[in-house]
Amino acid sequence: MIDIINNSKLEPPYHLNREEKLKWLMESYGNDVIRIAYSYLKHKQLAEDVAQDVFIKCYEKIDTFRNESSYKTWLIKITVNRCKDIFKSWSYKNILITDFFSFKQIHTSSEYQQFEDEAGQLLSQQIINLPIKVREVIILFYYEELSIEEIADLLKIKPNTIKTRLHRGRQKLKEVLEGEWAISGK
Repeated sequence: MIDIINNSKLEPPYHLNREEKLKWLMESYGNDVIRIAYSYLKHKQLAEDVAQDVFIKCYEKIDTFRNESSYKTWLIKITVNRCKDIFKSWSYKNILITDFFSFKQIHTSSEYQQFEDEAGQLLSQQIINLPIKVREVIILFYYEELSIEEIADLLKIKPNTIKTRLHRGRQKLKEVLEGEWAISGK
C-alpha cells in the first residue's frame, strides 16, 4: 500500500505505462491538487475543474518529466500556474462566487476530512480569508509540507519573502483566532 500521509518523496513504479502512472499520480496526489486549487479559487467546482486540467496536462507531459523535482512538487506547480491563469481570465473575474467554504458539503467528501472538527473549520475559514500571497505559503508549508526552499522555487520568490509571508500569516491567524475563541468562550 502506498504511504499517502508522507507522499512527498514517492515515485511511481518504473514498470507502469503512461495510463497507469497517471492513475497512480491521481490516487496519490489528487486530494492535494484539489485542496490547493480550492485554497486559491474558493470554489469547489472550479477546484475540481482545475484538478482535471492539471491531470490532463500531466498526462500530456508525463514523458517529458525530468525528475528535477518530486512528482508532488511538479503537480503543485502545474496547479498553482493553472489557478493563476484562471485568476487572469475574463470568466473568473465575472463569476459571483457564492460557494464560499460550505463546510457541510466539504465534510461529505473524503478530500476534506481534515476539516471535520470545529477548530479545524474555524482555522480553515481564516486561512481562506487571508490574502492570496500569504494563503498560498501557509497552505504549501503546513498542508503540503513543502520546505521554504521548495516553496521559493515553486513560486519563484526569495526564501526570505516566504518566511515573511509565513510570519504575517501566523500573526494574522493568531489575532483572528484569539478573538474568535474569546468571543465564543472556548
